[in-house]
Amino acid sequence: MKRADFVEGLRGGFAVALASAPFGALFGALAAEQGMSLSELTFMSATVYAGASQMVGIELFGHNVQAWVIVLSILAVNFRHVLYSAAIARYIRHFTPLQKFFTFFLLVDPQFAETVKRGEAGQPVTFTWYLGFGIIIYIPWVLISLIGGMLGSFIGNPQTIGLDILLPAYFLAIVLGFRKRENFLPVALTSAVASVIAYHFVGSPWHVSLGAAAGIILAALMPLPAEEPDLEADALNTENHEV
Repeated sequence: MKRADFVEGLRGGFAVALASAPFGALFGALAAEQGMSLSELTFMSATVYAGASQMVGIELFGHNVQAWVIVLSILAVNFRHVLYSAAIARYIRHFTPLQKFFTFFLLVDPQFAETVKRGEAGQPVTFTWYLGFGIIIYIPWVLISLIGGMLGSFIGNPQTIGLDILLPAYFLAIVLGFRKRENFLPVALTSAVASVIAYHFVGSPWHVSLGAAAGIILAALMPLPAEEPDLEADALNTENHEV
C-alpha cells in the first residue's frame, strides 16, 4: 500500500464525511424515534451503509409492513448501485477479488462520482486511494449515527430546523458534478420529470429507479459525442510520413 495514495484518499473523503455528518445524525435520531435500539441502528448503519435506503427502511419499520416489502423497497432505492458498479468496472480491473468486495461495499454516491472523475482525468484509481477515501466516510457515518440515536430527543422534529432538505440537496450536488458532460441537461431533465410522474402514479420509493431508468434509456438512444481529433498524433504521423 502506498501511503501517499491513502493520505490523498483520506483528504478527498474528509469533506464528504463532514457534509454527510448531519444526515447520519438525522438517521440515528429518526431510527431511535421509531423504536430501534442503539445497537440495532448502529448495526444497520454499519451493514447497510446507504443513507437513503436506511431512511426508507426505518420509515417502513414504523408502519409495520411485511419484511419482503421492506427488502424490495430498499432494492428499488439501491438499484442505482448496480449501475455504479458497472460504470467503475473499467477502472478497477486490476483489483483482486477481495479488494473488489470492499470496493463495492464502500461504493456510495460520492465515492462513485470521485472514482469516475479520477478515472476520466487519467489519474490512477488504486485500491489504496479508494480505501482511504471510503474509510474516512464510513467510520464517521457509523459513529455519528450512534450519536444521533443517543441525542435524538434533543434534535426533535427535523423539519423544524430544515434537516429534511439534506437528502435532496445531497443528491442534487452529486448530479451537478457531472453537468459538463455531453447530453447532461436532456438526460437529467428526463430523469427528473419521469421521477415526479412515477412518484404521483406509482409511489415511493419506486420513483427513484423509474426516473433513473428513463434517463438511462434516453442516454442510450442519443448519439455518442464526437471524439476530438488527436492533433498530437496527427502531427506525429505527418512528420513520420515526411521522413
